Amino acid sequence: MNHLKTVDVLGLGFMTFALFLGAGNIIFPPSAGLAAGEAMWSAALGFLLTGVGLPLLTVVALARVGGGMAQLTAPLGKSAGLLFAVTVYLAIGPLFATPRTAVVSFEMGIAPLAGSGSLAQALYTLVYFALVLFLALNPGRLLERVGKLITPVLIVALLVLGGAAVFAPAGTVGATAPDYQAAPLMQGFLQGYLTMDTLGALVFGIVIATAIRDHGVDMAHRVTRYSILAALIAAIGLALVYLALFRLGATSHAIAGDAQNGVQILTAYVQHTFGMAGSLLLALVITLACLTTAVGLITACGEFFSNQFPVSYRTVVIVVSLFSLLVANLGLTQLISFSVPVLVGLYPLAIVLVLLSLADGLWLHPPRVFRPVMAMTLVFGVFAGLDAAGLKALVPGWLGSLPLAEHSLGWLLPALLTLLGAMIFDRLRGCPPVRA
Repeated sequence: MNHLKTVDVLGLGFMTFALFLGAGNIIFPPSAGLAAGEAMWSAALGFLLTGVGLPLLTVVALARVGGGMAQLTAPLGKSAGLLFAVTVYLAIGPLFATPRTAVVSFEMGIAPLAGSGSLAQALYTLVYFALVLFLALNPGRLLERVGKLITPVLIVALLVLGGAAVFAPAGTVGATAPDYQAAPLMQGFLQGYLTMDTLGALVFGIVIATAIRDHGVDMAHRVTRYSILAALIAAIGLALVYLALFRLGATSHAIAGDAQNGVQILTAYVQHTFGMAGSLLLALVITLACLTTAVGLITACGEFFSNQFPVSYRTVVIVVSLFSLLVANLGLTQLISFSVPVLVGLYPLAIVLVLLSLADGLWLHPPRVFRPVMAMTLVFGVFAGLDAAGLKALVPGWLGSLPLAEHSLGWLLPALLTLLGAMIFDRLRGCPPVRA
């Protein structure tokens, strides 16, 4: 069989939607909406550009090359490409994002109802990762288990929450915070940029492609087509969720005007609107969102490391799950302080890699363009990571005077100038000789 039924395509899209929708995606929009106030739609547009647009482009880029990061990074050379891929998988997988899903879902969904404490958290994370491991051990059933079973429940819960935000706001739209008054679009852009979903898309691409192939589709162009359809369905779903949560935040000034983060805004809103039932609803949404993301991350790590190294998929999945369980209970706070700078440094590299790949038809010899542009982006990514780590003494002062540096986009101009030079060099050298 080289085609999917409509119900399977929808299930694939729902699975992709659930993989991307983690706790962070639910927390950031209300916070940005609260700060944006009357400028919420401009801020929401900026958020959609980076929170939806870039991940969508990443999945498309991966689908075009076959679904794996090895093909996407091929122009960098085998060693550099493998190093980049391993770093991304470790950073967004077992070293940070996966254990964080357990802790965040416990603190937001379970602790308010059952109380917090080390024993309660240990028991919860044990059950949580046991379920994640069960779902990840059979990736061939991922579409049925996540796309057709878990995700519909998550979507219904989100529809209730989003519908209430639209039709039963807690108050009127509040005033715009000073940070959003001058450039709400850019502020929203940065909030979406910091969700790190483009890195997630690099990891999830292989999961989507594998789910398609496990349903009997082995023709490359059909795998590409279905991957893009799944990404489009997920993008529409994410956009609707983000817009509803932006409105929820913007109309919550009366009940959460002093809130410091999206958790406080959401908690105040659901308790105000639904009472105890709201707390249960929020617990369900957060737990399911975190669970599906964790399953996707661990499955992706299993697929990648078993393909690149002499180790079985089952072994990788078990090791990553156990490691994530330990980190979630023993060292998450310290790990976050280490991981955030790593992610900040990796994100510009991911953006540049995806955009260069999508424009591959323009290059006569892709390595001539990919390697210098990625190298320049790496330099500025390292400086961005050092700055995020608080090591400002190691960051040259003149970097702060670059265009858009105040918006964490100081790498953009150097990357563009390097790209221009690489393009000229590529044209001057011409097509490489064809080897016999």
